[in-house]
Amino acid sequence: MVTARVPLTPHPDRLLPVGGAVRPIARRLYAAVRDLPIISPHGHVDARILRDDTPFTDPTALFIQPDHYVTRLLHAGGVALDRLGVGEGPLPEERAREAWRLFCANWPLFRGTPVQYWLASELAGIFGVTDRPDTADPDALYDQIAAQLSDVRNRPRALLDRFGITFLATTDDPADPLDAHAALAADPSVRTRVAPTFRPDRYLEVAGAGWVDAVKNLGAVAGVDTGHYDGYLAALEQRRRYFVAHGAVSADHGHADAAAIPLERAEAARLYAQALAGEVTAAAATAFRRHMIFEMARMSCEDGLVMTLHPGVYRNHHPATLAAFGPDTGHDIPTTVEFTRALRPLLERFGTHPNLHLVLFTVDPTVYAREIGPLAGFYPSLYAGVPWWFLDNPAAIRHFHESVTEIAGFGRLSGFIDDTRAFCSIPARHDMARRLDAGYLAGLVAAHRLDEDEALDTLTGLVRAQPRKVFKL
Repeated sequence: MVTARVPLTPHPDRLLPVGGAVRPIARRLYAAVRDLPIISPHGHVDARILRDDTPFTDPTALFIQPDHYVTRLLHAGGVALDRLGVGEGPLPEERAREAWRLFCANWPLFRGTPVQYWLASELAGIFGVTDRPDTADPDALYDQIAAQLSDVRNRPRALLDRFGITFLATTDDPADPLDAHAALAADPSVRTRVAPTFRPDRYLEVAGAGWVDAVKNLGAVAGVDTGHYDGYLAALEQRRRYFVAHGAVSADHGHADAAAIPLERAEAARLYAQALAGEVTAAAATAFRRHMIFEMARMSCEDGLVMTLHPGVYRNHHPATLAAFGPDTGHDIPTTVEFTRALRPLLERFGTHPNLHLVLFTVDPTVYAREIGPLAGFYPSLYAGVPWWFLDNPAAIRHFHESVTEIAGFGRLSGFIDDTRAFCSIPARHDMARRLDAGYLAGLVAAHRLDEDEALDTLTGLVRAQPRKVFKL
């Protein structure tokens, strides 16, 4: 028995308000920004993909393996991660096809999630797919996409141009030589600015596995002796300067909490020595990391790197999955977080510093109106990061606007952040944000709180001017 194919037809009004008076306004606003260039100040696409510009190998490697949004929902539905090739490189063709068949057979697991919106937009908009993924003929769909991947128009750099991405930030280890970024910057055929992002988390968590070897290597790369605290600081400062010289605009930090509490220099040096000797306690390691977040803010005031902070995630919640597949494979889980007291020492010292831009992100929506909005509504250095990760969905984005812009205004927002490892999802994610922002602003126009020209100026600013301002582009 052959199952009938079901059309995949993303509706032109998807995500726009349903109400009759608001939708026409939202349509006009969205149309004005739909095709504006994409600025992506934070993401996880590997710069080597763009440097090498080799064709994507197959649909599974493009849509499934790198996207933990996809794999975690499939895993929750009973699909083992090893059957999807999680944590592996390109799969042999038969395994890639089997993973694709599982993806298609479990398409209903994505219903009602932004993942379905992004995937449908990618499949239809990039590869011209007109049939919904299902059990009818997954191999035919696989072949349809695979045949296009060898086309020069679908190689990574061509897609970068096709997507209209003018700025793309990656996420990079401080010891990375950034040779891929240097090659891209030197290539006149690459019209997108691809910038590294300084991500020092593993060097601040002194009780972490492999920390001693990591800071020793950092010192070797920086040409500094990290056998003492002053050398450790100097190595981080030197690598930050190196990143700035290679086009970096931000330093990104994600720890268990947001606390930034400075220590006396002698105490910090003592704890650092304990960590090198393998004798640091968990409490001391936390105190040192909180001290170093304060130090990172000081360094940002000196070298100009925007400081983005996204605390409150329980990393690697499932030890067996971590052991088998590694980190960033879908089992990081949100926790509650507090900013107001946690950041007071940092903001007391640097909150009005003209060179600091601090962007607060969260996966705990309870802090939007209680803390992030009020903080962004006072401190000139502080901006509210838009919803991301578990909150980059329509309901949370609308709630964010109701919670934050009512308190701090649109001018205190970061602009949209896609935060993705799945390259082809970048335009779909930005499109979703533009539609939702247009809908929210259209509601303000319909309620006579804004004139339409104000709404249009605000929406255009969120897409174009705001991320350039916040990330100092």
